Amino acid sequence: MQMDAMARMAEQVSCLMRTLAHPKRLLILCQLAEQERSVGELARLVGMKEPAMSQQLALMRREGLVSPRRDGQTLWYSLVSGDARDLLVFLHDRYCPTDGKEPAS
Repeated sequence: MQMDAMARMAEQVSCLMRTLAHPKRLLILCQLAEQERSVGELARLVGMKEPAMSQQLALMRREGLVSPRRDGQTLWYSLVSGDARDLLVFLHDRYCPTDGKEPAS
């Protein structure tokens, strides 16, 4: 890979990692990796007020990670980034095992 292409890719990956580095955003994306959810449902699950949730979702929408869908007055969000989904699946499998094993340290 040429250095120019590598530098562009490093910038993209860095952006994704900055977004994932925020604990609440990581929790939001984990919820969206499971299924589409409304803003209110996400706020309740993650323990945030709806305005704060909307701000986080707007940031992730600008980064191309999530996509909204309006149904009446309800906004539903889903995870659209394949890279983010793949990374979240890895992180979940590694740090949130459901088979009774201890998480990796």
